[in-house]
Amino acid sequence: MLEINSNANLHQNGSPFLSGLIILGLFTLTVGCSSDSTPTDPGEEPEPEEPITLQMVDDNATENTRALYSNLWAMQSEGVMFGHHDDLIYGRHWMAEQGRSDIKDITGDYPAVFSVDLAEIMNSKSAVDGYELNDDRRRTILEAYERGEVIIANAHLNNPLTGGDAWDNSSSEVVSELLTEGSETHQKFKKWLDNLAEFVNNLRGHNGELVPLIFRPFHEHNHSWSWWGSGTTTSQEYIDLWRFTINYLRDEKNVHNLIYAISPQLDGVGTKQEMLYAWPGDEYVDFIGMDSYHGTNTDALAHNVANLEELILEKKKPGGITETGIEGIRDYNGNPLNEYWTREIMTPLIGHEISMVIMWRNKYDPQNTGHHYFAPFEGHSSVPDFIEFYNSSIMLFSNDLPDMYEMAEGVSIQ
Repeated sequence: MLEINSNANLHQNGSPFLSGLIILGLFTLTVGCSSDSTPTDPGEEPEPEEPITLQMVDDNATENTRALYSNLWAMQSEGVMFGHHDDLIYGRHWMAEQGRSDIKDITGDYPAVFSVDLAEIMNSKSAVDGYELNDDRRRTILEAYERGEVIIANAHLNNPLTGGDAWDNSSSEVVSELLTEGSETHQKFKKWLDNLAEFVNNLRGHNGELVPLIFRPFHEHNHSWSWWGSGTTTSQEYIDLWRFTINYLRDEKNVHNLIYAISPQLDGVGTKQEMLYAWPGDEYVDFIGMDSYHGTNTDALAHNVANLEELILEKKKPGGITETGIEGIRDYNGNPLNEYWTREIMTPLIGHEISMVIMWRNKYDPQNTGHHYFAPFEGHSSVPDFIEFYNSSIMLFSNDLPDMYEMAEGVSIQ
């Protein structure tokens, strides 16, 4: 996010508007079928999907990491898992309350995907909105895992050369220095990776098993605002940075509970080739993410999701929308978007098979001094629409998930 400084069980009966959306999705799927296909007897069971074998970046991934990966693929044909960044750590009007969630406050259910930032764990910058939250990161990750939810982690790392923040793009030498063996920047970055390895290698469930995370470092790299972005880093430097990071974690630090996700940002209508900018190689990517701050340009979102879906099938890697939303859930004139969830998020996803859509964070702001929030909370005008969104059979929340940490039927990992 650019900031400065599954077979779903229907929650309950949907509205006529939602029914229309679902019918539209079914119509879209129908017209996409071959006209000379043999009709199916209504009494017949649908044919099962063909088994598929996937390849992971880490051949030594733990058993439940492999299981999660298989389910990320399987869930794409079941619905879209809803996620929210930092949802369990703080909300619009509360901070670090165990069991709390802005989404749970209004639905009684948690998001299916919990997004969290690990930069503060990696480079010791531990204050968010003035609060020290690393203990709460560990706690909430474990709570989400024990409920069976999916955890995805980004990393807004400080600039290891200049000492600035993740948006300090003042030097074009940062990645080349970082990759120079023996340099101060290289040693600093390895220490940050050591911190990450220590953290994830000690994330264990109640049976002592390692907790799997989807890890998406160096996101939105096709734009210029971050020190690893296209404004200061060449395509080859980015590829080398990505590969070095994975090789070090996997091969040097014996980290085997990470699923590696890449996530360029496309806001307007884009191409598949744009999604593959600085692609580090199929053998170095597990999950194809896409950040999308498209506003209300739902045509652009639908177009880009269609391209993402094609890449998912071509490369046999699960994928989804790893960040999206409108700050304040309002239009350019400041008017609230009270039907945002069903019209601007769900409708463009109908008929497409992706695994997740994740909203950016709700900043802790109990006095309502600003509009830095991307998901609803108690009292927000879009809550009724979000309840319809929640009640649809398309969107999946925590209570809709199968066991994400047992191998999905028909999906094997090579």
